[in-house]
Amino acid sequence: MEDIPDAQDRNESTDPPLLLVEAVGYAETRHWEVAPGAWLVDDGDGAVRCSCADRRCTLPGAHPLDPDWARQASAGPGAVRSWWTERPDASVLLPTGRSFDVLDVPETAGCLALARMERMDLQLGPVVVQPAAPGRIGRRLHFLVLPGGAARLPEMLRRLGWPPGRLDLVARGEGDWTVAPPSRIGSLGYAQWARSPSALNRWLPDAAELISPLAYACGRETPSARTARAAQPAPVG
Repeated sequence: MEDIPDAQDRNESTDPPLLLVEAVGYAETRHWEVAPGAWLVDDGDGAVRCSCADRRCTLPGAHPLDPDWARQASAGPGAVRSWWTERPDASVLLPTGRSFDVLDVPETAGCLALARMERMDLQLGPVVVQPAAPGRIGRRLHFLVLPGGAARLPEMLRRLGWPPGRLDLVARGEGDWTVAPPSRIGSLGYAQWARSPSALNRWLPDAAELISPLAYACGRETPSARTARAAQPAPVG
């Protein structure tokens, strides 16, 4: 995974804020719509809180600023530059259901699936690593796929023999979002790219192309599958 650039490596007096650079880059280079999100505020005693000022915020630094955020999201570099000039610490939100949908899986299953997809020589799009959300254990991998995958996910899983709710595999489509690197989320780290956007992955895969290896990997991580593996006798050497 990529490291978040050290702020000390940037000349703060001349270089624009990193989040502004990245947000404008998503709009200019990928033509992705972007929306500013909440950010983290340091309380001065080592603790951080969400800029929304809600002490019980369940998505600190990882939610929209405005209820009408989906309509206001823009791929216009000028609008994006203006937003982050005004709020340089705002997290970068990418609406799903427009340029792409997201298949959201636990990191362990996602890494297993990613390795299998690469062996199968499948076309892959960008993949985001998301820090663990408050109250949840483990990071998540977000696989970017063509729009429309979220609506078809339940049927695709049923065809593979998985009833709804059995797998920790969810889709994010219209009305949802993913938090883009290098936004900071909660107190547990930054969103990062496992596979960065590039010229080679500009054309996104259809969800149907990735669903089989993702479902297989998530199936291996179900409690019953882990229990069955633990119960197997050790191989005789």
